[in-house]
Amino acid sequence: MFLASSAKPIDDNLKNLVDEIEAQSPRLSVLAARQFRYSLLQTPVEVSIKEPRQFNVLEEFIIRAAIEFQPPPTEDELAFILGLDSVFIKTTTATLRSLQTLSPTSPLTVTPEGRSFYEKGSVPQPPYPIQINAITDLLSDKITFQSESLNETVINLPDLADFINIDNTIADITSLPLEQIQTSIQASGLALHVPEEGKIVTSCKVLTSTQKIWRRISIFIMFDAFEDKLSIQIRNGTQILESASNWLEVLHNEGKISLQRLCKLSSETINCECETILKLKNTEIEARLKNIRTKALETSKKSVVGQAIQLRNGQISQAFLEVLNSAKSQVMIYSPWMNQAVVNETFLNLLQKLANRGVWILIGHGITQQLKNEDKPIPPEVEKKLRAIKTPDGLPSVQVFCLGDSHVKEVIVDRKIYLCGSHNWLSDRGNYLPLDESVYQVTIPLQVQEAYEFLANRFQNHAQKLWENALENRDSQLAIESLCIWSALGMEDIALKEIQKSNWLELLPVWLNVAIQKLKSKNLSGDSASFKTALSLLSQVSIEETFIDLLQQGWRKVIGAIAINNPETALNLLSDEVWAQFIRLKIVQESDSPNDFILYRV
Repeated sequence: MFLASSAKPIDDNLKNLVDEIEAQSPRLSVLAARQFRYSLLQTPVEVSIKEPRQFNVLEEFIIRAAIEFQPPPTEDELAFILGLDSVFIKTTTATLRSLQTLSPTSPLTVTPEGRSFYEKGSVPQPPYPIQINAITDLLSDKITFQSESLNETVINLPDLADFINIDNTIADITSLPLEQIQTSIQASGLALHVPEEGKIVTSCKVLTSTQKIWRRISIFIMFDAFEDKLSIQIRNGTQILESASNWLEVLHNEGKISLQRLCKLSSETINCECETILKLKNTEIEARLKNIRTKALETSKKSVVGQAIQLRNGQISQAFLEVLNSAKSQVMIYSPWMNQAVVNETFLNLLQKLANRGVWILIGHGITQQLKNEDKPIPPEVEKKLRAIKTPDGLPSVQVFCLGDSHVKEVIVDRKIYLCGSHNWLSDRGNYLPLDESVYQVTIPLQVQEAYEFLANRFQNHAQKLWENALENRDSQLAIESLCIWSALGMEDIALKEIQKSNWLELLPVWLNVAIQKLKSKNLSGDSASFKTALSLLSQVSIEETFIDLLQQGWRKVIGAIAINNPETALNLLSDEVWAQFIRLKIVQESDSPNDFILYRV
C-alpha cells in the first residue's frame, strides 16, 4: 500500500495545492511537499538617464556641418559662413559639448553618441538620476530591477540554505558592466532604457548597503508514473521556478542533497511509493475500458452484446473508416503516435471531405508529458498536411497537438460512437503480421458520455492554455487555434466571452466564420444567445478598423445563413439598435430595410 495523503510529509499549508496538482495531472503523484524561506538581496541603486529633445535650427546646422564639411570647420569659420557673431556659435557648441554631442576638441567633430541622436532628429538632454532597486535572486541566478522596494517580512520557516549550499555565482552589482545592467533593466520591464527612443541609462551607482529580504518557497517531490521518473519542483506560490527546479534536480542526481534531510523521504519510502503508483497508472482509463469489456463479454458466445461490439484485427480498420465517414459534426481522436503509413493521401482526403461538410476534427497524441521527450514524435510533414485541411471558409478544420500523458487509443464521433482498445489508430507498427488486436465499438450512451467528458476536458484545457499564450504574446494564430478547438467542442459561447473579456475585437470575423460553418452544417441554432452577444459588441467597433471588411462580410453571411433556415429568427436579431450599427458600419446600405435585407439573402 502506498502512503495515504495524511501520512505523507506534506506541510498543512500545501495540501490544497498538492490536491490541485494531482487533479490537473493524474500522471503525477506528490510524495512530499515542504515550505522553506530563502533570501533575496536588495540593493538600492541610482541610475542616470539621458533622454533626447528635438534640436533647434542652429544646433542642426552645426552638427550637420561637422558631419558633412571636409575638413570639418571651426566655430569661427562657421560663424563667418553664417554671418553670425562667433559668440552665438561658441555658446551653442559649448552646449553640444556638454551634452557629449560634439567632442571637446576643435575642429568640430560629432561623437558617435551625437551622430546616433542626430539621425533621430534630436540631441541628448542633461542626464537625470532615478533611484531603483537591484534584486539579486540566487535561486534563479539572475538580477532584476524594480522601482518599488521589497518589504522586509518575518518568516518562521526553515532556511533553505541550511539544507542546500546556494552558491552565489552572480557578480556583485558594483562589478557588472554597464551593458549588462542596461539589458537587465530592459528585461525587468522598466521603461528606463529604451535605445530606440533615445532614452539611455548612462551610469549606475550603489546608494546603500545590500539588505536581505526573506521570501517563502515550496519544494515538491513528485513521481511521474508515465515516465517512471522522480522530479523535484520549486514553486513560489503556484508559479513554478523552472531554473531553480532544474538546478535542484542536478544537485540531487549528483548526490549533493539528501531528500531524507530536505523532505523527510527515505530511499526505501520513495522506492515503495513509486512501485505502488506504477501499478495504478491510468486507473481511470483502465476502469472505463474494463467496464466496456465486461459488458461486451457478458455473453461470450455472441460477438455482439447489447451496444458494445468487439472487433478484431481486420475488422478494426474497416469499422474505423465507416465510423469516420458517418460523422456529422465532430471527430475526436487520441492516438499516442502518428506516421505517414496511416496518415496517407487516402486518409487526408477523407478528412478533407469531412471538413467540407462542416465536421470539426480534434487529434491528440503523445505519451510523455513534454513533446521533446517523445521517442516517436509526429513527423513534421504529417502535422503540416493535417493542419492544411481547411473548412470551406478557410478555417483550420483539423486541430492536432501533443496532449501527452496517455497510452490510451480512443475515437469518439458525434458524442454517439466510441472506439477504444489496443489498436493504434494513426500509426503503423511496421509489420503486417496479425497482431491479435481488439477494439470495442460502443454506443452505450452513459459510457460514450463518460469517455467524451474525459477527452473533451483535455482538449478544452489545451485550448485555454493556447488562449492564455495567445493573449500574452498577442499571437492571432494561436488565438484562432483556440477558437477552432472551442468551436469543435460546441463551446462557441466560451470563445465569444473570451474575445469580449480581452477586448480582442479583431477576432470577431474569425468567430463569425466559425459560426457560418456551424450554421451551414446545422450544428448551431440561429436563435443561439451568442449571436445577440456578438451583435452587442458592434457598438465598440470603429468603421476605421483594419478588419472592418471581414466583419461586414461575416455578418452578411451569418444573417444570410440564419435566414435560409428561419427568416423570422434572422429578422428578430435585427432590432432598431442593431440595424443602426449595421448602417454605421456599412454592413448594409442606408436605403436598405431589415425585411429587404433578409429577403435578398433568402
